[in-house]
Amino acid sequence: MIEWYRRELGLHEIIDDTLNMIHAALTTAILAEEPVQFDYRDSFLKIANVDPLTASVDQLTQVAHADGDLRLSVGEERDDWLNLILATRVAPAFDQDRLTVLRHYPASQAALARLCPNDPRVADRFEVFFGPVELANGYVELTDAEEQSRRMHRDNEDRRRRGRRNRPYDKSFLAALESGLPACAGVAVGFERLQMIHDRTDDIRDVITFSFEAAE
Repeated sequence: MIEWYRRELGLHEIIDDTLNMIHAALTTAILAEEPVQFDYRDSFLKIANVDPLTASVDQLTQVAHADGDLRLSVGEERDDWLNLILATRVAPAFDQDRLTVLRHYPASQAALARLCPNDPRVADRFEVFFGPVELANGYVELTDAEEQSRRMHRDNEDRRRRGRRNRPYDKSFLAALESGLPACAGVAVGFERLQMIHDRTDDIRDVITFSFEAAE
């Protein structure tokens, strides 16, 4: 992974910064088409004909063409269904040889991102895809320690509801936020995925330095 942060950058600026980095890593022949940018909600409405901010779980299961086994496997969490639809319906519809930026993810998927100042239903978070392959994930950082603490509590409540172990609270991280984190934005880019695109392969084993397969 390649990860970096910039002070005082907003969502559009960190997106531009990320696209510049990707363009520097890949050839102009590969990136012949200009990148396109969509809001998460707009992409779901256009490609899957469903509103990700308001649709019920029942509506999302219909979009996913879920049978009983799939519904039992995925469960009743909206974000799990949204992630499934993104992976199986939305991202595969992106232009195959073009960078696509998906921005303003639902607030429920904010992670460490701040909520959008103009629309608290969504977060200042984005991802960059090449075709259906995710290359980067970034956001404008949440700098409010109290809000971050509430998110940690909600996350563990969700994990308990799913029968999963609690995550320990990162007290050092919260203390750093309380002491004052400057306004900033950050992003992580999958370097080996960039190498896959550069080498025109769809198998990450072709580009990784060390194999993780068990020795015979």
